[in-house]
Amino acid sequence: MTKTLYIVRHGQTDLNKRGIIQGRGMDTNLNDEGRHQAQLFFNAYKTVPFDKIYVSALKRTQQSVQQFIDLGIPFEKLSGLDELGWGIHEGQPPTPENKIEFMQIMRDWTAGRLDSKFEGGESPNEVKARQLEAMKVIMSHPEEKNVLICMHGRALRLLLCVLTERPLTEMDSFPHQNLVLYKVTFDGEKYHIVDFNNADHFKNA
Repeated sequence: MTKTLYIVRHGQTDLNKRGIIQGRGMDTNLNDEGRHQAQLFFNAYKTVPFDKIYVSALKRTQQSVQQFIDLGIPFEKLSGLDELGWGIHEGQPPTPENKIEFMQIMRDWTAGRLDSKFEGGESPNEVKARQLEAMKVIMSHPEEKNVLICMHGRALRLLLCVLTERPLTEMDSFPHQNLVLYKVTFDGEKYHIVDFNNADHFKNA
């Protein structure tokens, strides 16, 4: 079985713009810029013959690919694609205090302490576990050759580690912006990133 995955992060929200952490517990809408990004992505990829679209349970992902859904392409929500839960920090503006806490947890993760998490939040290992369940669903349909997946920034970094069999400690080696594309092929045995952090659809606008 071969398959091509077009994996994108959702478009911009007002909380993104303001630098406020969203996470799994914040179900926010796209803002005007996010809708513009979604339009540019649609313009660039509307001719790709997608067989299926998978989004997270959070509405900003569906809003980002709604124009593809409106073409009649079937879609499915998978909570396994949700953003990492940042717990008590979700919805909070950046402060010197919480910046220090974020720096510390990033150091934990880089050092391999992948069960570390904020109060009420999730660890990278917990996110990986639910992503593996989501990928079981996505990969259980060999008839779906071209698949569009819309998800979230930190979760996207973790998923790319999972797919390419890299340790989660290397998650920050996958940069991302709102509605930038990672194209990943599956050759029947392994996943290969063939398009890395592609933002050409914005440059050509």
